[in-house]
Amino acid sequence: MKAIISIKDLHKTYSSGFIALKKINLEIKAGEIFALLGPNGAGKTTLISIICGIVTPSGGTVIADGSDIISDYRTARSKIGLVPQELTTDAFETVWATVTFSRGLFGCPPNDAYIEKILRQLSLWDKKNAKIRELSGGMKRRVMIAKALSHEPTILFLDEPTAGVDVELRRDMWDMVRELRERGVTILLTTHYIEEAEEMADRIGVINNGEIILVEDKATLMSKLGKKTLIIQLQNSVASIPPLLEKYQLQLSAQGFELHYSYDMQQPENGIAQLLADLDSVNLKVKDLHSSESSLEEIFVSLVNE
Repeated sequence: MKAIISIKDLHKTYSSGFIALKKINLEIKAGEIFALLGPNGAGKTTLISIICGIVTPSGGTVIADGSDIISDYRTARSKIGLVPQELTTDAFETVWATVTFSRGLFGCPPNDAYIEKILRQLSLWDKKNAKIRELSGGMKRRVMIAKALSHEPTILFLDEPTAGVDVELRRDMWDMVRELRERGVTILLTTHYIEEAEEMADRIGVINNGEIILVEDKATLMSKLGKKTLIIQLQNSVASIPPLLEKYQLQLSAQGFELHYSYDMQQPENGIAQLLADLDSVNLKVKDLHSSESSLEEIFVSLVNE
């Protein structure tokens, strides 16, 4: 699959001397949902702002859908929609006026049918004549997405799109993002909600201290770096782990009724068969067994700490 965004040796140093980005090399595939994760101050917003033409890079190149963001910035910017973190729009304008005006800013001819279509898709049609100040926070967030889509971009940046949005509306917006991807829009998402990336992303990039430290398919990432935990429920509680079992580095929980055994999914020998035999040899009777995999949040925290 071809790259719709190609970033080479991109770096940014502010006049204060602060180095926000260090030699970023990254390719975003056409039609994918790419989640960019990182702690506060890692460089996520700076990277997005450069691609969208808001911040000038100190060096490097960015090609967006075939257009250089510096030498051909008008064409490049016309292919990009941006939903910023902040809800910045005229509070006294109507939804319809706000979205149609945004389309006009990009020099696009009027297209009432298209504006109606995106307002309906975002459940805003019945609010088209409402003033922005009359809307809830979730509805204002939808208006920001409608504005970003008004000029029919091929690339959509969502910078913390569900910040401050309740759980039900967040899931509605996840569904909407998937629909956009199905229509061929490439989506780059930054988020602090790890479950958001785990739910939606095709690939995940992790940025820390201005550097991309990992880019991987979500499933591959979780397979490579995730650990699996076998939860062993005992028939009777134990006060401590018997010496024979210390080599397994078990965790005791649930008032002594559970043993947790973590193992690497990539290893051919996980040691479970021998563990169960050793449990029997120390007369610990097993009531039930079940397993769980590491979440993306646990993997992310581990990567950043490393």
